[in-house]
Amino acid sequence: MTDIESLLHERMLTVPDFPEPGILFRDLTPVFAHGESFRAVVDALVAPFIGRFDAVAGLEARGFLLAAAAAIDAGVGVVPVRKAGKLPGHVLTETYRLEYGTASFQVNPDSLPPGSRVLVLDDVLATGGTINASVTLLERAGWSVAGIAVVLELEALNGRAALPGRDVHALLPL
Repeated sequence: MTDIESLLHERMLTVPDFPEPGILFRDLTPVFAHGESFRAVVDALVAPFIGRFDAVAGLEARGFLLAAAAAIDAGVGVVPVRKAGKLPGHVLTETYRLEYGTASFQVNPDSLPPGSRVLVLDDVLATGGTINASVTLLERAGWSVAGIAVVLELEALNGRAALPGRDVHALLPL
């Protein structure tokens, strides 16, 4: 087990039956609330991609925390990938399927110059639907996806299958 995996196991909470019976929720809030742990996680997320991105995209909502910290550390900008209806002005929208329906992400395509290399950050890779939608959206905006980094990967849900050919880095496979 790596140091970052040990840190995550030590600080992360596992909450049974949340948000509904049968779900085992992995709560990263204590990791983010502890300064040294948060820094270690952010550093570990971006390490494989240093020098390969011009901006960091964070998926609403916990991805915002990771992306903002990573962008500041790397000296690059941050692009929020927002839920529909949260961004003003000209936006692109990508709709994706959920187990109980559909949802949409939006981004302002004028946020970065065309061809910008964007690193996508989020807390969890589950089925891959939300991350795949964000990747599609970023590419529709004219940017290239430099890679994808997540804190946790729920391997049983096979989310990587929704991201073929993508450089995906997970700190803790579960």
